Amino acid sequence: MDRGRVETDQVLVVGSGPAGLATAAELLRRGIPTTVLERGERPAAAWAGRYDGLRFNTSRWWSALPGAPFPRSYGWFPTRDQYVDYLDAYAARHHVPVRTGVEVRRIDPTDDRDGWTLTTGEGAVNARHVVVATGIANRPVLPGWAHGSPFTGTVVHSAAYRNAGPYRDRRVLVVGAGSSGMEIAHELAVGGAAEVLLSVRTPPNLLLRSSGGLPTDLPVPVFFRLPVPLVDGMLRRLQRLTVGDLSGHGLPPSPEGSIAALMARGAGTAIVDRGTVASIRDGSIRVVPAVSGLDTTGARFTDGRRADVDDVVLATGFSTALEEMVGHLDVLGVLGLPRVADGGEAAPGLRFVGYVYRPGLTGFVGRLARRAARELARERRGAPAPAPV
Repeated sequence: MDRGRVETDQVLVVGSGPAGLATAAELLRRGIPTTVLERGERPAAAWAGRYDGLRFNTSRWWSALPGAPFPRSYGWFPTRDQYVDYLDAYAARHHVPVRTGVEVRRIDPTDDRDGWTLTTGEGAVNARHVVVATGIANRPVLPGWAHGSPFTGTVVHSAAYRNAGPYRDRRVLVVGAGSSGMEIAHELAVGGAAEVLLSVRTPPNLLLRSSGGLPTDLPVPVFFRLPVPLVDGMLRRLQRLTVGDLSGHGLPPSPEGSIAALMARGAGTAIVDRGTVASIRDGSIRVVPAVSGLDTTGARFTDGRRADVDDVVLATGFSTALEEMVGHLDVLGVLGLPRVADGGEAAPGLRFVGYVYRPGLTGFVGRLARRAARELARERRGAPAPAPV
């Protein structure tokens, strides 16, 4: 493979989710030729492939890309289909060129160190500037016991789950008590499943999506300016007032605060609707301990109990999957996240946008995209970069 010559002066952006499209739009607005490479068969393929009932956990105010507010007709919390339409319209309005069906497998420096070689399923392409924006939810994470088990029922990750239809009159175990796990469990409970078990390893903080007709996340920008213990204490009190004590239903208070857990491991809080809490209280969703393994007809739990189930849905999260692409470049830190994740250069000509954990992520990455584009444009003009913010 020839890695010696930069073949294009275009910026190549990897990934056509909100971070990739926003970065490309900001670069194009500054007159910088840009092409987005997307492994799926359509732009925003990852979002289009999520389950049918997906809704945003954060309100439209904090989730929109710069200069592109959501239509008020979307309500406070856009659905999956609304967001896919929004991203399609955003890409069309900004004339963002997206090459679909192109999977970037590895990124290497060119031989002269003047750019980057992207190894794709269609061959190699060189570019001086590359922005990686494949997102924090790039590859499903499966627990070890899910591999090679003798279980005769179905086991799917939430990435492959679509709706409750196939699970009518069946006993379903949902593994994982994050927002997706809670939402899927409730969808199954009201969608005709015979029984719904929710396996919880670490009890999450529970916050309602809205309260009193308003989104609970409205003060989020203020939260990130206050000390973490103070905000965690405020959110604990809010949970007690709006959700109440679910200890008797298998969900004791979380051992860590919402913001502390988010900063430490990118998880720890589940955003739910009142209907989900009601389903837990009335037993429509039965909380069980962590799974220790599967046998032919059901699941074993860490407290020694077991339960017969027909199907298992794994809401066990995602990884960035960046190790294979850039792990050899010494640019990654904990949790597989880039060490430089604010839109600045991780290496000369290489940037990452969208790899942070925080509420309102889809809106926040738009700000990071704008910063990355601004700095990249300044670098192409030969001006010094500003100090980090």
